[in-house]
Amino acid sequence: MSLHDDAVLVLKAFENQHENQEELRQYYLDHLSAHSEDGMWKACTDGHVTASALVVDPSRGRVLLTLHKKLRMWLQMGGHCEPGDASLAAAALREATEESGVPGLSLLPGGPIRLDRHPIPGPCTQHLDVQYAALAPADAVESISEESLDLRWFAYDEVAGVADESVVRLVEATRARL
Repeated sequence: MSLHDDAVLVLKAFENQHENQEELRQYYLDHLSAHSEDGMWKACTDGHVTASALVVDPSRGRVLLTLHKKLRMWLQMGGHCEPGDASLAAAALREATEESGVPGLSLLPGGPIRLDRHPIPGPCTQHLDVQYAALAPADAVESISEESLDLRWFAYDEVAGVADESVVRLVEATRARL
């Protein structure tokens, strides 16, 4: 199965009644229908599907955020899908592992947590992010990648003070799933 086909199946199965999630789900599906060849890839300047994962340590009530090198914002781990990714979930887990440096992450069961559509600097216009949550092992030790300026654990209630609303909503939705 292609990554595009996997994304369509994931999005068709995605259920989240909060905010504008149903509207976003349909937008993503329409985008993939209109861009069957390139809708998953960075080269699609109309926007492309990305995969991210919030690294969470529920036993300590905290999340690991990265200070993004280009955007200079505290965000969850994530980014562009790559040809070797077998699925959106695999892309999210790969990104989370690469950017956090934490081995042994596992995705929270139940599929994506949220969808988030956000504008980005050109030539592409937008990311259509499919957001998962990744559970950190008890002995997790992070390691900064070349894509980050910093990595830091934040208590759930500290996130609103450092990150934008999309990350706050992802933390809230993840905690509700836990």
